[in-house]
Amino acid sequence: MPRDPRYDVLFDAVQIGPVTAPNRFYQVPHASGMTNALPHVRAAFRETKAEGGWGVVCTGAVSIHPSSDDSPLPFATLWDAKDVRAHALMTEAVHRHGSLAGIELWHGGAITMNRTSRIAPLSPSGMPWCSTHLGFMGNLRPRAMEREDIRDLLRWQADGARRARDAGFDIVYVYAGMGYLPYEFLLPEYNRRTDEYGGSIANRVRLVRELLEVTRDAVGGRCAVALRISLEELRAKPGTHAATEAHEVVALLADVPDLWDVKMDSSPTDCAPSRFSAEGSHEPVIDFVKKLTRKPVVGVGRFTSPDLMVSQIRRGVLDLIGGARPSIADPFLPKKIDEGREHEIRECIGCNICISSWHDGVPVRCTQNPTAGEEWRRGWHPERFTPAAGEASVLVVGGGPAGLECALTLARRGCRVTIADAANEFGGRLRFETRLPGLSTWGRVRDWRLGQLRDRANVSLYPGSELTETDVLGLEHSHVVIATGARWTRMLYSTIEFPTEEIAAAGVYTPDDLAAGTVPEGPVVVFDFDNYYLGGAIAEHLGRQGRKVDYVTTAGSASAWTFMTNELPLVHRALGKAGVGIHLLRRVAGFDGEEVTLADVFTGDEMRLPCRSLIVVGVRVPRDELYRALVARGTELARAGIRSVTRIGDASAPGAIVHAVHSGHLFAREFGDTPQAAGYTRDFPV
Repeated sequence: MPRDPRYDVLFDAVQIGPVTAPNRFYQVPHASGMTNALPHVRAAFRETKAEGGWGVVCTGAVSIHPSSDDSPLPFATLWDAKDVRAHALMTEAVHRHGSLAGIELWHGGAITMNRTSRIAPLSPSGMPWCSTHLGFMGNLRPRAMEREDIRDLLRWQADGARRARDAGFDIVYVYAGMGYLPYEFLLPEYNRRTDEYGGSIANRVRLVRELLEVTRDAVGGRCAVALRISLEELRAKPGTHAATEAHEVVALLADVPDLWDVKMDSSPTDCAPSRFSAEGSHEPVIDFVKKLTRKPVVGVGRFTSPDLMVSQIRRGVLDLIGGARPSIADPFLPKKIDEGREHEIRECIGCNICISSWHDGVPVRCTQNPTAGEEWRRGWHPERFTPAAGEASVLVVGGGPAGLECALTLARRGCRVTIADAANEFGGRLRFETRLPGLSTWGRVRDWRLGQLRDRANVSLYPGSELTETDVLGLEHSHVVIATGARWTRMLYSTIEFPTEEIAAAGVYTPDDLAAGTVPEGPVVVFDFDNYYLGGAIAEHLGRQGRKVDYVTTAGSASAWTFMTNELPLVHRALGKAGVGIHLLRRVAGFDGEEVTLADVFTGDEMRLPCRSLIVVGVRVPRDELYRALVARGTELARAGIRSVTRIGDASAPGAIVHAVHSGHLFAREFGDTPQAAGYTRDFPV
């Protein structure tokens, strides 16, 4: 199909210093969990985006010196010639598709703990970052930088810029954001210096200016020089000669960089989850930058709508449409718009599972795109599929995330696919969960797959079709996939951090009961040791309805694992706004229908809360009765021509939606083939 003329502006070339971006689609630097230890994995991951039409493709943060050591979190390095060769794999891969390659040179300053290098962290004035999360806590405090340290930093940046040029990068960054060292010089809370690098905003900007200047000198006119800067805190500070300190910083540096890359200050606002922020949420903070500089500006906002992209450009907010999460969810987003296929975009759902990958120290994963991170090691491509060997007719029982993904991938490989679900509509757990506060966007997991399946002649969909093993035996399919999901139990939590027996009492419910229409009588206690989003979302939902709700968890925070997805502070704020009481480090020790007894997980000390309805969000078990009934009838399977029966997703091992989607995709990709012995190809450093 031809491109919609409304979107022509997105495909204008943009001059960035000495280089030209072929269009306005700019994959901004983002963490991928792919360090120099995984150079081929990293190169293929970035190359796929260039192939998909992103005009600029950048690395994540790349350390310029061992004093910027983020271990055990994954980080890349550009310290020597070996690192140059590792990064050259990525630039060569990106250049094959006509895109520019950018590198984010980075020094973490006081935020890095330097656990491996054991070098004292650097800080403008010795002020530490006092994180509240264990993974970012350290015992070694930073030391205040002397003038010699500043000279060293400028030399490290210049050395890194020269290595970046030699590795083939087209755009080289100075990173003054997210609490890292150059940003620390901008904020008076960190910067308490009394020399020419502290005090007035003009002095606090000095280091950033010098870093830009040494970078420009080092690349010798061959690369563009970009400044990535966080503006949220600076915009909140009144300026002396302008509206805010953010305005003053941008005015002082207006034409020094070749490109402005503007962002927020903290992960929960910069990579805001869809539960709490809409697409384009950065605009109120960064909208002034283009008014103060003649240089191009790139910014992000979880952009998936081409109409909003065009709006940002037409209204003078941005010159380039930045994408991190949308470029992971669909690396071919630009090409689909260019080819008039914008309805095929696999839109980011804003769940931030990709960000949790960095916290976990592993290559990036994505709920929407199961091929992310698997391009090299498994050979998966998001848009290309090898035909399945021979003719196959596959019945998929269960239309949740795993079943839908499995059915679609099998169909793309040319199989004849029938997918059936007992419910009257497809979606599995999403049917209920997307009705909870902030989770409607997650329905894209279901909606995109259903849209694709309905367009395919080799797919038959049967909602409202509950199948028994006898039904399956009579349907004449050669392969059966069981994707019937999991069910929540009423199991409680023992003193040895392990699920214990189920509680059998009136007034005890699970999320499945709420999904089926149960309306709990208040006061309500939600007992959550699943620790992801669902317990908190249910408590917020019931609190918003005016019920008396208390949220109880064995962890130290509400929905504790959502720290990994940048949601944790926002969850606590939402619960507070909904009037939900929060009780941490407590387990349910008893319930008599009128009160629930809570015990401290460490001391055993007890307290009681009024409670008529106890909702347990703890342990799920596979709903695999149909699978077990089928495999028990092995002889009849053979007579019916059924060559395999396989469980996928939660019916095999309960997990998050990302695990279910990956499980369905893995089965379908390997269907009919011989899987690799190790599961995937191992990568090694250059």
